[in-house]
Amino acid sequence: MSENAEPAGIIKLPSPNWNDRPCHGGQGGPLVDTVILHYTGMQTGAEALERLCSGDSGVSAHYLIEENGDIFELVAPEKRAWHAGVSSWQGRENINDTSIGIEIVNPGHEFGYRDFPDRQINRLIDLLGFLKEGFSIPVARFLGHSDVAPARKQDPGERFPWRHLAEYDFGLWANLNTNNATIIAKKGMINPDVALLNKSLAVIGYAVSAGETFSQETFEALSAFQRHWRPGRVDGQLDQGTLAALNHIASEMDKPAK
Repeated sequence: MSENAEPAGIIKLPSPNWNDRPCHGGQGGPLVDTVILHYTGMQTGAEALERLCSGDSGVSAHYLIEENGDIFELVAPEKRAWHAGVSSWQGRENINDTSIGIEIVNPGHEFGYRDFPDRQINRLIDLLGFLKEGFSIPVARFLGHSDVAPARKQDPGERFPWRHLAEYDFGLWANLNTNNATIIAKKGMINPDVALLNKSLAVIGYAVSAGETFSQETFEALSAFQRHWRPGRVDGQLDQGTLAALNHIASEMDKPAK
C-alpha cells in the first residue's frame, strides 16, 4: 500500500465514548501529534471490544487490532478517544487531547502475557504509516501507555517489538550494546548519579522531579523506560546497560522533531 493509504479492510465499530478535541496554542484546530500503543489486557479481543464500545465503561480507543490482523475503528482519529487516562509526557498532561490510541489484543500480564503475532504487528505497521503521514506524527512520539502513565500501567510491555517498529521510524531505539548489568543506582539512593538519572528521564518525557533522590517516582519511570527501551531487564534499577540506552534516547529527544 502507499504510505498515505488507509489500510484495507478496516471494520467500523463505533464507540459512544468520545468527544471533540480541544484546540491548542492558537493553531486553528486540534493538535494531534502522538500515538499511544496499548495492549487490551483482557482474555479475548471480543471482550475488549465489548468494553470499549459500552457506554457504561467510560473508555475507548481509536483502533483495536486483533491477533489475526483485523483492524477495528472505534473512534475517528480526528476525535478524542478516552484511552490514556491520567497521563503526562514532556510536560503535557491529558494526553488523550493530542493522541491517537491503539489497542492491540493481548491478554497482558494478568491473563497470560505472550508475544504479539507477526500478522498483528504487520497490520499495526500499515496503520501507523497511514497515521504518521496523515497527522505528521514525529518519530519520537510513538509511545506506550506505560510511558505516559508509569505509575499505573505496564502496557504494551516488554514483549512488544519496539525495536522492529523503530526500523520503520515508528519510535526511537538505541542500537548499541546494553548487556552490561552492573548496578549504578537503585531505589532509596541519594547521590549525583541519581540527579543525572532524574534529569535524563525528564528530558525523555517522564514526569520525574529533579534532585538526587531515587524515589518511587524515579523507580516507576525507569521501569517504564526499560519496558520500552531495555526490555531484557525490567527491574527499575539503573545498570550500565540501561544507562547507555537512557543516554542515547535522551540525546535523540533533544534533537529537533522529524
